Amino acid sequence: MAMRYVMKFGGTSVANGGYVRIAEILEKFRPEHELVVVVSAIKGVTDRLLEVTKVAEKGDEEGVNDFIIWMKELHREEAKKAIGSLPLELDEALSRADKELEHVLYGILHLREATPRSVDYVASFGERYSALILSAVLNARGLKSKPFTGGEAGITTDDAYGEASPLMAVTEARVRERILPLLERGYIPVIGGFAGMTQSGITTTLGRGGSDYTATILGVTLPADEVWIWSDVNGMMTADPKIVPSAMTIPELTFEEALEMSAFGAKALHPRALEPVYERGLPVRIKNTFNPEHPGTLITSRPKVKFPSVVKAVSLIRDVGMITVSGASMVGKPGTAARIFSTLAKAGINIMMISQSISESNVSMVIKRANLERAYSALEVEMLGRIVKDIEMEDDVSVVAAVGEGMKGTPGVAARMFRAVADEGVNIRMIAQGSSELNVSFVVKEEDGEKAVRAVHREFIERAFGK
Repeated sequence: MAMRYVMKFGGTSVANGGYVRIAEILEKFRPEHELVVVVSAIKGVTDRLLEVTKVAEKGDEEGVNDFIIWMKELHREEAKKAIGSLPLELDEALSRADKELEHVLYGILHLREATPRSVDYVASFGERYSALILSAVLNARGLKSKPFTGGEAGITTDDAYGEASPLMAVTEARVRERILPLLERGYIPVIGGFAGMTQSGITTTLGRGGSDYTATILGVTLPADEVWIWSDVNGMMTADPKIVPSAMTIPELTFEEALEMSAFGAKALHPRALEPVYERGLPVRIKNTFNPEHPGTLITSRPKVKFPSVVKAVSLIRDVGMITVSGASMVGKPGTAARIFSTLAKAGINIMMISQSISESNVSMVIKRANLERAYSALEVEMLGRIVKDIEMEDDVSVVAAVGEGMKGTPGVAARMFRAVADEGVNIRMIAQGSSELNVSFVVKEEDGEKAVRAVHREFIERAFGK
């Protein structure tokens, strides 16, 4: 049966001659299936684009010129690796992109100002170049293709530059109008990920990991039968294999589990990408460009295969710190927690995890380590000596998070988990669990983090698989 797939290829997939590898994967699906391809910038290019906006803002003309030369050479070299001599149409399209990039960088250079709007425009060029090259590669191999930026494809957003959100009703109408006729004529549209366009035609970006988001937006608006996210991993794993060598690929996950895992830094998928597909129940599959025969991980509303362990994955979140606010005057005083959180919000600091004792005499919070001192200072100025007696800051902690729908309603999960950790001589500093029982997170000393992950993985997953 003919299927319609949206396939997204990440930066590691396109690097080092990856355009040919992608084309070979796509050829296996043609002509039986309809394909829409989303492609990322070559690995490292978006970071360099963001860096050069700062270089231009400082007035460093030589640095800007060096970067422009580097961009031209990099993309032409990658195109030649994949095609040989550049087709005239591709050469002209790359030259137009070169000129537009040069103009915006020189605008920043002369004004000595990079606005959020201009930064978004510059940042979008990596995907633009990539879509042009991949589309040309497909055409050279006899697969009819046409390149688009996200905005050209119809992805329409608000004007929250740097973290834009799609206007789904408008996007759906425009995407269908522009993409569906091409699919009917046998084309493979290749769309640069990460970027969209406001209703007035201004380029925006969807935030880091935005190419995943582009793919799922297209998946629900067309609609597709499945969205496939291709990267350099076989799928979502039970743990980081660098920490747990016996970690394995998880065959199936629910949307809720995948959202928890991606929020905890699972490499394969960005959390925002799950928003559109979650609502519609559209399956997402994680695949490995370098091992395409591997089935990967399927994310769906109702997995067909039961995982033998109630815990499906154990993650370690590093680069975090913990702040504990305490004082007897906090007890029974309404609004104390709200004031703490408001103080951090005003300082632009996000709270990742919260725990409060029933006595109300202390509140512990986990935040990014880079924000720790700023958070401490903000709370000290606002609250210390009045409502709060003491503020303690710890910068040597990590968070261990266990995820799995099987934990819901299963007695003794937390007891097994904490016993396994205790048997390794690891002390738990803080615990948090939502009412959904989908995730149990706890804080340990940084030096004990990997040991705790291995203990939980061994207790639940390895034991369930008889290892």
